[in-house]
Amino acid sequence: MGVKLYGFPASTCTARVKAALEEYGVEYELVPINLATGEHKQPAYISCNPFELVPAFQDGDLTLFESRAITRYIARKYKNGVKDLLKESDAAAGALVDVWMEVESHQFNPAVSTIFYQTFVIPFFVGTPDQALIAENVEKLGKVLDVYEDRLSKNKYLAGDFFSLADLHHLTYTFYLMKTHASLVNSRPHVKAWWEDISSRPACKKVIDEMAADAHASK
Repeated sequence: MGVKLYGFPASTCTARVKAALEEYGVEYELVPINLATGEHKQPAYISCNPFELVPAFQDGDLTLFESRAITRYIARKYKNGVKDLLKESDAAAGALVDVWMEVESHQFNPAVSTIFYQTFVIPFFVGTPDQALIAENVEKLGKVLDVYEDRLSKNKYLAGDFFSLADLHHLTYTFYLMKTHASLVNSRPHVKAWWEDISSRPACKKVIDEMAADAHASK
């Protein structure tokens, strides 16, 4: 069966998994799922992701959903002597990767995903963004990024002086954030340097270029 990723390039969560696959050089097939036609609500897809969301992932007989769980699986299965984005060989380093993956999920993501939904998703469906909600979450995200600025003034990457899944997990939402609220990043020099570093990695750049192309094509 090989590795199959169900979703579409502009999707933040699909692209998060794509970035992990690209980092590890895993061959995979991207199986397009069209949300506009309700393909994600069909029984065939629900059997892969019961929550009717993208992405879903198959590796042989194994089927997974939830992008962060999928990236962990990829990092475990495909790690090699050169690349280990979970740092599982070093308990202390691995614990710091875990900490900053949790920070992304529980501190960064709630604010940035709300901004994304209001500024990109609602207008796509010809709705009116809630500017007060955007402003509230811009303020929340600014406070989170102040913590990042302090952390990154002492370390090149979030978990230490090595690129990890903790950094990769930020890629896709930050890409969209830079389209509308770049000052949140650019006003913090260490956060800006970190973003420029991770977004220029060959695997990450390939993914965000494909996100941009897909988002443009969808307009």
